[in-house]
Amino acid sequence: MNNNGHLIKSVLKGSIAEEMDITPGDRLISINGTLIEDIFDYQYMVQDEELVLLIRKPDGEEWEIDVEKYYDEDLGIEFDNGLMDDYRSCSNKCIFCFIDQMPPGMRETLYFKDDDARLSFLQGNYVTLTNMSDHDIDRILKYHLSPINVSFQTTNPELRCKMLNNRFAGEALKKVDRLVAGDSGIEINGQIVLCKGVNDKEELHRSLSDLYKYRPNLKSVSVVPVGLSKFREGLYPLEPFEKDDALEVIREIEYWQNKAFEEYGDHFVHASDEWYMIAQLPIPGAEIYDDYGQLENGVGMVRLLLDEFDEALAELKSGAFEGFDPGSFKRKVSTASGRLIYPYICEMARRLSEVVPGLEIHVNEIVNNFFGERITVTGLLTGQDIIAQLKGRDLGDTLFLPQNVLRAGEDYLLDDVHIADIERELDIKVDILKSGGRDFILGLLGLDGSN
Repeated sequence: MNNNGHLIKSVLKGSIAEEMDITPGDRLISINGTLIEDIFDYQYMVQDEELVLLIRKPDGEEWEIDVEKYYDEDLGIEFDNGLMDDYRSCSNKCIFCFIDQMPPGMRETLYFKDDDARLSFLQGNYVTLTNMSDHDIDRILKYHLSPINVSFQTTNPELRCKMLNNRFAGEALKKVDRLVAGDSGIEINGQIVLCKGVNDKEELHRSLSDLYKYRPNLKSVSVVPVGLSKFREGLYPLEPFEKDDALEVIREIEYWQNKAFEEYGDHFVHASDEWYMIAQLPIPGAEIYDDYGQLENGVGMVRLLLDEFDEALAELKSGAFEGFDPGSFKRKVSTASGRLIYPYICEMARRLSEVVPGLEIHVNEIVNNFFGERITVTGLLTGQDIIAQLKGRDLGDTLFLPQNVLRAGEDYLLDDVHIADIERELDIKVDILKSGGRDFILGLLGLDGSN
């Protein structure tokens, strides 16, 4: 418990906290006489209609503040530490961990491995359960913190210990039994990072069979292929999946999808988009993705992109974009993408240019030399690769980069190259395209405020 309280970073204008003269720099000590351990305690206790806050001012003076409010009404306080506690680092050394595959010399924050159940609840991060104590499980059940996202990898206890390099990793699976026991109401989303020759084939079937028994609490499971960079010296030997491997994985997943749909009306297990690309199969229809609950794991991102693009292109053809005349529009632009999504971006650009003949789009495929050619997703592209591979090319009046190449809320890429650096090195204006298919059209046509 934190006897020193939690530092308040900001107070929302017009909020209850502002009305009570709570200001940045104050510290919250307790609510209703109970010390606040972290954000879970705070969010749970602050829901009540009658509160007694103990606030410590910067000069050490303590105020006891009575608050009457509506149930669930927010106080309007933002804390200096979002978790109101230290972040829990991962105690595993997984054979597939991408952080272990990064080169030296990058900024320190990129090497931090979190395995914190609170981030699972607040931000959707996936946790292995190895860092969770019985106290953590008790609080999840008490506060009804849901959903919790779990990286299973396998339900074979011995194999899980091997994959996570943690002798407690197999035992940690028993925590799921507590989370789903009785009528807890706790929902779980699962993830399996598949490693060729390790947890695929019979082991994948076993895992999905075991996980199916956790239904309906376990809402969904995504299966994603391991990402392999070129920085794997001294690490567990892993090989990339080939076409036949991907076809076998998809067949296994489809078996469970059919079973789940018949029994529960959903599809339960989902293949990330990469599997269909590796297998050279069409991306399935939207109905497979159950409202895109596993989108952050790359499940259905391409389908959603294409469907949004189709809908917006139909609107453009019908003249629904008021004030825009496709016949008189003239512009030459360029964009860049990773190798995985490149064919789909090319097809979208071709179809858009057919509707707007004066729009010339150059789509540039960027090979990931920084992490190695096996890394094909756009989100792991670096500024130095973009600069090196686009130098000297005719890029038109604007280079459009997808939003997911940027670090969240920042204007720089994974390797700390800023947008301004790319503009200077390539002598071109750079704009950022939001991630949706509709945004693709609006951005290239300058209808979202870009020029």
